[in-house]
Amino acid sequence: IIVGAYQSTFDAVAANKRIATERAVFKVIPAAKSIAEFVALPTGGVEKVGAGDTPAGAVKFFAAYDGSGQLAGIAAEGGAKGYADTVRIMFGYSPTCQCIVGIGVVAMRETPGIGDKIITDKEFLANFNALDVKLKGDLSVLANEVRAVKHGTKTSPWQIDAIAGATITSRAVGKAINDTAQALLPRVAPNLDKL
Repeated sequence: IIVGAYQSTFDAVAANKRIATERAVFKVIPAAKSIAEFVALPTGGVEKVGAGDTPAGAVKFFAAYDGSGQLAGIAAEGGAKGYADTVRIMFGYSPTCQCIVGIGVVAMRETPGIGDKIITDKEFLANFNALDVKLKGDLSVLANEVRAVKHGTKTSPWQIDAIAGATITSRAVGKAINDTAQALLPRVAPNLDKL
């Protein structure tokens, strides 16, 4: 019975996950009218996701296009250990400013009223209006590590002003962005013309 229930609901669950992912992409890149799924290959370069398996070490991301078909931004998912469990976020990247332009939470189990403030706290969300994720001149790594700092001590555009009382969750968001951006952006930046 369990196997039958799993098999009969598998397609619906997969469709719901796809819809939730698409909604998250459109949320973090508001100018987007259409999206396409790509992978950044470990050897460098990007390719559109097909029916085959994703190569080991590849990083999946979404290219978002505006109404005229121009690249509006890139969305990627990242995750890091929070207070209770892994915090999974989707973030939007603008190649124009080389910055994060929005985040959305994909999944988390943080303490209600404390850790879940990463969804509702306007000051915290303001960190992601133009969070600096520029690459070094050789495009090999981020110029500065993205990280959360104690509430009220932010001094640089690549720092995230943490939520007081939810520092662990705030740090998880910073780590998720940093780790994914470090793996993705050096592969994507030289290949923006291929998106």
